[in-house]
Amino acid sequence: MNMTFWKTFWASLIASIVAGIVVIGLFFLILSSIVAGFSSMLEAPKLAVEDKTVLHMTLDGQIGDFTYAGFDQTSFQLTKKFGLNEILEGIKIAKTDDKIAGIFLNVDGLNAGMATVKEIRDALEDFKSDGKFVVAYHENYTAKAYYLATVADELHVFPSGMLEFLGLGSELVFLKGALEKLDVEMQIIRGSNNKFKSAIEPLIYDKMSDENRLQTQKYMDALWNEMLVSIGKSRNLSVDRLNEIADSVFIRKSGDAVDYKMADGVKYYDEILDLLSTKAKVDSDKELALLPFHKYAMKKTHEARVLGILDKTNIALIFAEGSIVDGEGTVGEIGGTRLANQIREARMDTLIKAVVLRINSPGGSALASDIIWREVVKTKEVKPVIVSMGDVAASGGYYIACAADTIYAQPNTITGSIGVFGIIPYTGDLFKNKLGVTFDRVQTNQHSILSLNKKLDAYELSLIQGGVDDIYDDFISKVASGRGMTKANVDSIGQGRVWAGKDAIEIGLVDAFGGINTAIADAAKRAGIATEDIRLKYIPNQEQNKFFEFLEMLEEQDETIAAHSNINQQLMSIYNELKGLGSQSTIQARMPYLFWID
Repeated sequence: MNMTFWKTFWASLIASIVAGIVVIGLFFLILSSIVAGFSSMLEAPKLAVEDKTVLHMTLDGQIGDFTYAGFDQTSFQLTKKFGLNEILEGIKIAKTDDKIAGIFLNVDGLNAGMATVKEIRDALEDFKSDGKFVVAYHENYTAKAYYLATVADELHVFPSGMLEFLGLGSELVFLKGALEKLDVEMQIIRGSNNKFKSAIEPLIYDKMSDENRLQTQKYMDALWNEMLVSIGKSRNLSVDRLNEIADSVFIRKSGDAVDYKMADGVKYYDEILDLLSTKAKVDSDKELALLPFHKYAMKKTHEARVLGILDKTNIALIFAEGSIVDGEGTVGEIGGTRLANQIREARMDTLIKAVVLRINSPGGSALASDIIWREVVKTKEVKPVIVSMGDVAASGGYYIACAADTIYAQPNTITGSIGVFGIIPYTGDLFKNKLGVTFDRVQTNQHSILSLNKKLDAYELSLIQGGVDDIYDDFISKVASGRGMTKANVDSIGQGRVWAGKDAIEIGLVDAFGGINTAIADAAKRAGIATEDIRLKYIPNQEQNKFFEFLEMLEEQDETIAAHSNINQQLMSIYNELKGLGSQSTIQARMPYLFWID
């Protein structure tokens, strides 16, 4: 070895160490910059609102009961919902905000249920009561979007656009024939008298039963009539005239809507901006301050909650949204254990004087529903419990509501479905005849194995039937107790039958019409809390919406993005990759069927 080697060795070693230190230092510098940028974005200053601002309400994306964003662990999709709660609060704040001149309602497809749309519509009607304007405009209107848009002072359409006004309909898919071809037999067990419990019909029939057709027609008529009454009042048209327009398909192009008094004018977007400028009392559309409503609502509701954080909360507003499942549940589900714990915590909290339970659920696990029901009963013993029903509160969704002091719903809420069923498919013939796969078994007792590949015998079916009947009897007993009815009365309006809120109030399943705010006001009154002293505790915590706000900020190309452009370009790339995961086609099997009204 010579000196040249050692000089080279030590020089290389020192250079490597220095390079390593530099790389590590740069890594932590970049990491700290990203964290700092992320934090600064989430802790942005109060929203600056110009004088004579017009809020641009688009309501794009899915609307839930409360705002949240996260990952659905079952579908591995990025889930993001703008909340009705924030929408209603945002409209309420805007009503008394002197800097807000009006709202530009620019909505087409609405990814929300009918009762949700009604609550937004009612809030916008109240917004106008202080002399502020609402202008509606879009290139195309679905029936649901038009229902919302008619609340506006002025409703305009695009010259070559469309307005869909044909009525409501529901088309069901029946799988009986396909299952028979696959040699799959569906073993159905439902309550002995649950003839209206139609969720299982697509598996065993090739068309609707008379009972299902009757109930579907009745609640569909109720939803349509609610739309027509509201539209007719706003547009000064009778229900009969609106039905005539729909039946005769008079609205074939946007100009027809003006001719039939369903719209006020045909305009291009630039003309709408001129109209908004005039209404906002600014000189031109260049001076028009248009602010995205979702940004205003999120910021202002957050500011209001931060200001009230020093005040002790006195009413718990608990959101129960999604299918009811056993355990904790995941994104978009009501975990029986989790919701029961939340209600229990509200009961044990001595600062909480009343509970409002907001339910938006088609039901699910009978066991989980019973666990939740018990906590509602126990809470009702010590403080008022008020239920606010959303788009749907049926089956298990009604189970967890029935013990409340008061139940509020909208006329177009779907509720009832007091019934129980079980589905056990037999797949033995499918494997044998289609795939050549057979099964054999060893068991210590006669009924040790209850397998999908072994058909249930008569005794096993009778056992399960008895269990289903017991659950149904327990269900109607609890409804009878909570609603002050006899079991026979509940059974007569139960049997799995679905009701619209309009009919549910007449048969005693619901107490009164109203939304979230009505339920909160009732809870405060029962607890002796003055309106101005109401302080809500949101469960889940509404300040856990930072991920939603973060995604919103990434999507907006404004000064905040520009200020952190280098960091945000990296974060935007990550966001786009994650978002792409949710755009892939997936195979879904969802029972019972759901209908959707556009």
